[in-house]
Amino acid sequence: MPIASSWALQSAIYTALVGSSALTTLLGGAHVYDDVPQDISPPYMTIGQNILRDWSTGTEVGEEHEITLNIWSKSSGRKQVQDIAETVRTLLHDKSLMLTDHNLVNLRQTFLDFRREPDGEHYRAVMRFRAVTEPS
Repeated sequence: MPIASSWALQSAIYTALVGSSALTTLLGGAHVYDDVPQDISPPYMTIGQNILRDWSTGTEVGEEHEITLNIWSKSSGRKQVQDIAETVRTLLHDKSLMLTDHNLVNLRQTFLDFRREPDGEHYRAVMRFRAVTEPS
């Protein structure tokens, strides 16, 4: 199964997120990371787990992706992560993103969880999106 579609999708999601002035305002900058720098404090987002499955038919090649995005906040209460999550949903859910060498068939939010982290200092929103891609 080709994995280039996974990187193409992650890159398109990253571009959509950091290209949004509304989101960068809420995050205090373009704080969307695959690997978080050590000197960054919340709020920020991480691109988490990406599960890739074969979604081919008898005649067409396709991949199904399950992508997890994490939103981290040190603000008291859940409001900050909820506001950021709503903005992320607006940017990604049912949107048509441009992928390199692949077509995005669909992109939909499938899961959202708001939680206080065990350290008692951070809140986190966990968002999952399902996407289907095919080679262009």
